[in-house]
Order: sequence, then C-alpha cells, then structure tokens
Amino acid sequence: MIYPGPSADEATGSAGRRAALIAGGVLFAALVVLLGAAIASRGTGELRIPGAGATTALRVAVFAGLAVHLGELAGARLARTGPAPRGWALAAALTGAGASAGQIILLASVSGLDITTVYGTVEGRLLLFMANGFLLAAGCVALNRPLAALAPLAVVVGAEALRAHPEPYTPMLGTALTVVHLTAASLWTGGLLYVLRTMWLRRGDPAGAREVLARYARLAGWLFAALVATGTLSTLRRLPADVVFSTAYGRVLIAKLLLVSVVSGLALTARHRLRRGADAGPPARAELAVLAVIVLLSAILTVVPDPHWLSTR
Repeated sequence: MIYPGPSADEATGSAGRRAALIAGGVLFAALVVLLGAAIASRGTGELRIPGAGATTALRVAVFAGLAVHLGELAGARLARTGPAPRGWALAAALTGAGASAGQIILLASVSGLDITTVYGTVEGRLLLFMANGFLLAAGCVALNRPLAALAPLAVVVGAEALRAHPEPYTPMLGTALTVVHLTAASLWTGGLLYVLRTMWLRRGDPAGAREVLARYARLAGWLFAALVATGTLSTLRRLPADVVFSTAYGRVLIAKLLLVSVVSGLALTARHRLRRGADAGPPARAELAVLAVIVLLSAILTVVPDPHWLSTR
C-alpha cells in the first residue's frame, strides 16, 4: 500500500511551527542571558554587577564556541566513515576569539580603564590568552590540521578556569575541577550537536545513524560521571550551605541542577530507545535543547557574585 505524503498545507504548517519554535527559543535565550543575573540577585542584598547582561552574552559565546569546536573534533571520530556535516569549527573558534576580545573591551568600559591598563590585570591577561588561543585554533582549522587545534583549545580551557574562579582558598584545586568540568560539558554538548547533524545526513541509513548515536552514548556516560563528580566537589567548595537559597549563585545553581536531572532523564530515554531499536532522535534533540539552556545558566554562574561574601560561617 502506498501512503500519501504530507500535503503542501501540512508541510507549510510544519515549517511555520518549526520557525515559531526556533524564534521562541531564541527570544527565551536572549531574556535569560540579558536578565538572568539581575533576576537571580533580586532580594539577596548583593551588589549589582556592571554590564552583567553583556558579560553573560559574551561568555555564552565563548562556551558555545568551545563546545562546537571540541564537539566537532570528538564527533568526527565517532562518526567515522560516511557523509559528514559541514564543519563549523572555524566559525566557532572565531566566535570564541571575538567574544574573548569583547570581554576585554567591556572590562575596560565598566572599569574606566584604558585597554593597555586592562591588559595588565590578571583577568585582562587571561582573556587575551583565550582570544589568542581561539585564533590559533582557527588557524589550525584553516590549515587543515584540525587535531592541532587541541593544544590552543586546552589553553583556552585553562585560562577560562583560572579567570572564572579566582579563589583565594586552594585555587589550583578549584581550577583543576573547572578544567575537567568545562571539558566534559563541552564534549557532551558539542558532541551531541555534531552527532545529531550526522544522523540527519545519514537518515537514509537508519541502522548506521543509530550506531553513531550509540557510540556517542557510550562516551556520554563517562562525561556525565565526570560532570557529576567535579560539579559536586565544586559546589561543596564554593557554596556555603547557609546561603543556598539567599544568593544569586545558589539560585542559579539550583536551576542548573534541576535541568541536569532533566537532561539525564532524556539521555537515559534515548539510550533505552537505542537498545530497543526505536527512534532515539526526539529525546536526543530534546536533550540538546536542555543542554543549551544549561550553557546559559553556566555563563550566569560566572557573572554573579561569590556566595562566600554573604555567608555567616
């Protein structure tokens, strides 16, 4: 029996709903980025962070650029042979470089310092390292040496870990935890994006597409374990128990943890469908959408004040 395909009206309606969903997602993301830090800080007594919305947006761009680039490197190995999606690594690296440079300019603007003076600060130097690291990674892509980009991207991760968590207490331990956490989160998010793009290209071979997702799922299990371990240790070190609900950091972290539990459930659902031979695409796509929101909240966490300032301990 031959089943009729979707009518022109149905196809148009589906495209319209998809466009509306994307537009709504973009608007939601913009509101979270621009207003998230201010909303989380309401009623906490914490000082307003100058340029919080712009800083959050630039850090989202850094995290996204890092995730897309690292995810593409890992995803290409998981996909192995067969049709591969167009590379986004060059654009991702350039985006990260621009966002890092933008943070230097923003820092100069909100502090009233000139660019040369900002370069002399610890944060300014680390941001400069990040911008140069992204530029070197972009050069590796342009020269068709993608694996060589791992070294400058490692510099980016290290500099971001030092910059985002300037802790006066055991700073190297905190930095090491952040390096592992940021790397695992980037591979999980960026790797899933690349795998889903690959599956779309190989949709004519459902078994082959499922195998790519299955290989990613095995890697994601280890990444999730690393995220849980480092995230738990970092939380115990950075968030005093008496200010969990009364600081912006605590509130954002709670929201992030709730979304991590949701994304974990979606990942388990996708893996269960893989084992049954069913379509695991819908829960995997939902997982990627929730991971994108987690990236936004992670950027906000690097902007809001250190919760130890309000702790009574």
